[in-house]
Amino acid sequence: MFRIRLPRRPRPDPYVVALLVTVLVAALLPVRGAAAGAANAVTDLAIAALFFLYGARLSSKTVVDGLKHWRLHLVVSLSTFALFPLLGLGASVLVPAVLAPPVYAGVLFLSTLPSTVQSSIAFTATARGNVAAAICSASLSNMAGIALTPLLVAWLMGGSGGGIAPSSVLNLVLQLLLPFVVGHLARRWIGDWIERHLRVLGYFDRGSILLVVYVAFSTSVVTGIWNQVGLVQLGTLFGVIALLLATALAVITAASRLLGFSRRDENAIVFCGSVKSLASGLPIASVLFPGATVGLVVLPVMLYHLLQLVVCAVLARQRGASEPEPAPVPAQAPAA
Repeated sequence: MFRIRLPRRPRPDPYVVALLVTVLVAALLPVRGAAAGAANAVTDLAIAALFFLYGARLSSKTVVDGLKHWRLHLVVSLSTFALFPLLGLGASVLVPAVLAPPVYAGVLFLSTLPSTVQSSIAFTATARGNVAAAICSASLSNMAGIALTPLLVAWLMGGSGGGIAPSSVLNLVLQLLLPFVVGHLARRWIGDWIERHLRVLGYFDRGSILLVVYVAFSTSVVTGIWNQVGLVQLGTLFGVIALLLATALAVITAASRLLGFSRRDENAIVFCGSVKSLASGLPIASVLFPGATVGLVVLPVMLYHLLQLVVCAVLARQRGASEPEPAPVPAQAPAA
């Protein structure tokens, strides 16, 4: 007797669900008053610890090995820190008729973010691309983003009243850059322990990001800034984000083929150059922008994260279906 197998429903990403639930809780039960001050202090400590762990996970060997495939990493870096900012600037024609200025600030901030590590590697592996190159490229992008993202924000938004204040530069150094450097220097002593507890530390990473989301959206609710965004504006923003991702994927793919990269290298370039790091973006936003506006700034980042998971997962499966199985790569991806 023949059985008809129905396709399984795609399971929602638990982390995405947790993010949406966190936003809902912040809307219904925002933190207020003295509790908000305590929550901000805890968030600052969590962000510093988060970037300390980022630095401790990044192997110096990964950086050195990554430099050997410099053409691939150069294309990924240009896609991440040049192509996207140009697309973000191009979206300024939509202000204010389509996008409100605070929401556009979030789109512009999104365009400056580094690549994400875990998703880049996972999508590249699914597409049977150059996983080793993806590990190096995504790691280098995250390391560079700690400095480049604030510089790009200051350059792109400084003239429109949305730039970063001088005090934010000091906060950036103390909360992000200094912990990252100290963590990387401490790797020789704690690196083995980090590698043995990656799963547990992954929960800390996600918990820290959820805390940042809750505090940011709570502040937005308390200050009433969400009155500026209705369902129509939200749907329009999602359309702009979708167009941004589609354009980036098309341009990066065309550039990879024009430059003569192999199919495996092309897959690494596409999935490292088109994705943006939520894990790096939310903490950086909470340091750079005033608390009252952080919620709107990170909204495009969260929408892009959700969309890139869905679109790139489908695209990676399509690309992988037509590729031969590559040789296994004995490397472990750092979390970010």
